Amino acid sequence: MLRYAFPIVAFFILVFFLYRGLSLKPSEIPSPLIDKPAPAFTLPQVLNEQQTFTPAQMKGKVWMLNVWASWCPSCRDEHPLLVELGRKGLVSINGLNYKDQRQDAIAWLNQFGNPFENIAFDLQGNVGIDFGVYGAPETFIIDKQGVIRYKHIGPLTGEALRDKILPLIKELQG
Repeated sequence: MLRYAFPIVAFFILVFFLYRGLSLKPSEIPSPLIDKPAPAFTLPQVLNEQQTFTPAQMKGKVWMLNVWASWCPSCRDEHPLLVELGRKGLVSINGLNYKDQRQDAIAWLNQFGNPFENIAFDLQGNVGIDFGVYGAPETFIIDKQGVIRYKHIGPLTGEALRDKILPLIKELQG
């Protein structure tokens, strides 16, 4: 009798873990960087390699860091939302161009518009690694003291902006 009970119990344990895994939301994976200072870096800018961007430039401002690349199809999906958000001027939007070619990134911006105040060029992806980036696109909200307060994995949606990101930005700016 015990010989038949083990496979049945094992089956139900497996079903439980499969059910649990399917109910998780991959865009809500917790980041160990939440409530910690944004990693320090200095990178050349995409549009002018003679200029650099560093998070220290943003001290005193609430800002968004959007990790994107011209090779990223999901980045194309979210880009119109970033352009619209940039037009509204509600927050400083800064880009981290991730493992891309400079000329491809510039062509992409010329085609789809540029919502970014600054765009750091992370050719090797080292800064992306420091931020714990799984892949593009990812978006971080950083407060006036340079502390990461939110991480969104995957393309931004109108719902995510409306329900989570914009209310957080207002709260942090207040």
